[in-house]
Amino acid sequence: MEAYCLKCRAMQTMLTPTPITMKNGKPATTGTCPVCGTKMFKIGKAVPAA
Repeated sequence: MEAYCLKCRAMQTMLTPTPITMKNGKPATTGTCPVCGTKMFKIGKAVPAA
């Protein structure tokens, strides 16, 4: 799953995408950037790789 890394300022493929639920009940995905190791966050369900 790709997400925008704020530190790299580019779209990166998320390492270890983990589905979570936000306080308002909506799905989201968290993971880490493969380049700099920063936490990444994306609103929406994690889509399994095809």
